[in-house]
Amino acid sequence: MRAIRAHPRLRLQLVVTGMHLLPRFGRTIRQIRADGWRIDATVPMQTGQDDPAADAEALGRGIAGLARVLRRLRSDVVLVLGDRIEAFAGAAAAACARIVVAHVHGGDRAAGDVDDSLRHAITKLAHVHFAATADAALRLRRLGEEPRRIFVVGAPGLDEIRSIRRPSTRRLGEILGWSQPREFALIVQHPCGRPPRIERRDMAATLAAVADTGLAGVIVYPNSDPGHSGIIAAIHEATGIGPPSPRDRGSMAAGFSDWIVMPSIDRTTYIRLLKAARVLVGNSSSGIIESKTAGVPVVNIGPRQRGRTRCGPNVIDCPYGRSAVRRAIRRALARPVRSGGGVYGDGRTGRRIAAILGRLSMDAAFRRKLITY
Repeated sequence: MRAIRAHPRLRLQLVVTGMHLLPRFGRTIRQIRADGWRIDATVPMQTGQDDPAADAEALGRGIAGLARVLRRLRSDVVLVLGDRIEAFAGAAAAACARIVVAHVHGGDRAAGDVDDSLRHAITKLAHVHFAATADAALRLRRLGEEPRRIFVVGAPGLDEIRSIRRPSTRRLGEILGWSQPREFALIVQHPCGRPPRIERRDMAATLAAVADTGLAGVIVYPNSDPGHSGIIAAIHEATGIGPPSPRDRGSMAAGFSDWIVMPSIDRTTYIRLLKAARVLVGNSSSGIIESKTAGVPVVNIGPRQRGRTRCGPNVIDCPYGRSAVRRAIRRALARPVRSGGGVYGDGRTGRRIAAILGRLSMDAAFRRKLITY
């Protein structure tokens, strides 16, 4: 977004939707505004209801709302990232409105929930592909996309990580509210579309495994995919920290002293905590893509990231379960990690994307796609 805003041939328009509008997940549209971004439109989609059918209804609202917004904004290109229903809604609305679709992270593989299906569906709607890796670009060609539309640019998640410093002990204490420094695990575990009771059971096992190691925990809420209510319930039951005041201590269970729960967190603070953590535990894509650049070991739990290229040997995969996660954490703590780049690029992805968008041909021939097989 910064690179697009700075490019002389581009004008940034920002549409905010999804979890950014939900109070349960921190209503983070306020953080977007606080960072100085102009928001051109908002499109409510999810209601916070934990139900796969509710996601389908949210998708319908998103497509309809984004279609109205795109007509008003008269956008030339719609840029979407990844594999979530918000990205699919943007791509579908734009493609049907005969607007150019640009897609970041197409060609990736990750089991997720319905992630792979949505990601590849967006690929077929997109006119230009910003692949994060050479492997992803090869998959896009195998999906029948024209080579002239595919650009290997790296992962934008690496941009600016090196410029964000690891916080001092004092600054870390200010962020977390700790008077004394503690070694901690950063915990980010998302649902995989399973029933809430299963997600609750497995999140409880993860939290117990971290507590077994003697580390404190800094927990970030899961995303809004089906099953999220089970994970949130496990967090509250284990730590005694619950809504609506996530920093207020309730009846905290033994082993969870000084734990922190954050419904949401701005990116700069997240990267600082990532760099300060002894280990990242859960199943977030940041562990698979960004962790090596941040110099932190990762315990990746379960199948959510199955198939996605790992950023380096700092990632340890393990199944769900208290014993398995505990063993993996101890292995991770014993393994030194060298920060640095890797298969996901060098942290200059944003500038590459802006440069390519700035020279795109918008003629009728470019807008008409042809499958190559």
